[in-house]
Amino acid sequence: MKVSARSQVPPFAVMEILAAANARRAAGESVLNLCAGEPSTGASAAVRDRAARLLATGDLGYTEPMGVPALRAEIAAHYGRWYGVDVDPARVAVTTGSSGGFLLAFLAAFDVGDRVALARPGYPAYANILTALGCEVVELPCGPETRYQPTVAQLEALDVPVDGLVVASPANPTGTMIEPQALADLAGWCAGHGVRLVSDEIYHGITYGRSGASRATGGVGVDGPAGAATAAEFLAGGAVVVSSFSKYWAMTGWRLGWLVLPEDLVDPVGALAGNVALCPPALAQHAAVAAFTPEGYAAAEADVARYTTSRALLLDRLTDLGWSRVAPADGAFYLYADISASGLDSTTWCARLLAEAGVALTPGSDFDPVTGRDWVRLSFAAAPEVVREAVDRIVAWQRTL
Repeated sequence: MKVSARSQVPPFAVMEILAAANARRAAGESVLNLCAGEPSTGASAAVRDRAARLLATGDLGYTEPMGVPALRAEIAAHYGRWYGVDVDPARVAVTTGSSGGFLLAFLAAFDVGDRVALARPGYPAYANILTALGCEVVELPCGPETRYQPTVAQLEALDVPVDGLVVASPANPTGTMIEPQALADLAGWCAGHGVRLVSDEIYHGITYGRSGASRATGGVGVDGPAGAATAAEFLAGGAVVVSSFSKYWAMTGWRLGWLVLPEDLVDPVGALAGNVALCPPALAQHAAVAAFTPEGYAAAEADVARYTTSRALLLDRLTDLGWSRVAPADGAFYLYADISASGLDSTTWCARLLAEAGVALTPGSDFDPVTGRDWVRLSFAAAPEVVREAVDRIVAWQRTL
């Protein structure tokens, strides 16, 4: 029988590495996992307690396709608290993770054959979902000269126009951010050229000392993430925001994300949502309302403090690691480093590191098919003591190469 051409996309390598690491751990080996972008703490007590009460007494039937009104209202209010942006809850669509959000946004915004630009290196699922939907992916090579982020100049230099642009700030795998003015410039260019801007903001809240608003401190009336601008300011220009409860709120397995939509995509996304997923997970939706309480914010900020400690530890050990070229780790919890001095390609380097030192990292080829063979991504979402031991193991192992 036929297998569709659209399904022939590469697997997400980090999940294969995670499976290999888990297999070694199950066999009794000591394995330190720094390959997955997954907070090690899990959901806050506020969210878990609310979920427990709902399991005992709540109605967990189908919800509205766009999400329960209470959660949509809390998400909209969050934009007022963090960014000073007035968002109508009717523009919020709760989704099955940000992954479900990207699928709905891409289906609503693009047709087969549309050209969509995105940065390289970048999160591979953007390109893979777009390819499966019949879109043409246009890679914008982004290096240190652009701080690994796309620019208006790159868009202007394209020989053939594009229909869409996907940006991420903070980005995966680099952790770099788009300055507020640069985001405004990209949004303005897209609006002026009829290009749909899709902004991945799932790592908002996890930033380190950038200029801009003060760090959140756990209260409901707090300012937003330092230096992070949201494309929700540009909804009138057609921008789409994608976000998630997975990273800042550490709710990965709850599979809950959201979209903030321009007016012209609200009805199309609503219709698609009802057909594609019927509704997001009901328990996760009702429990996630507690993420926006003072206790929910405070727990997330405690996680950010741990990432900050791990990040400082890594940056202090760069000389020991011998990694002279790394992307600026503005936000998220990743360090993207050039390991070409080892003489190994990143896939071999990661495989040997896991087998010989018991540390799991992700090869850069997962994020950049052109130059990624020289790079690896280290996730410091684990506890600081785990990151510290992993660095010690990497340093010792590299001396044997």
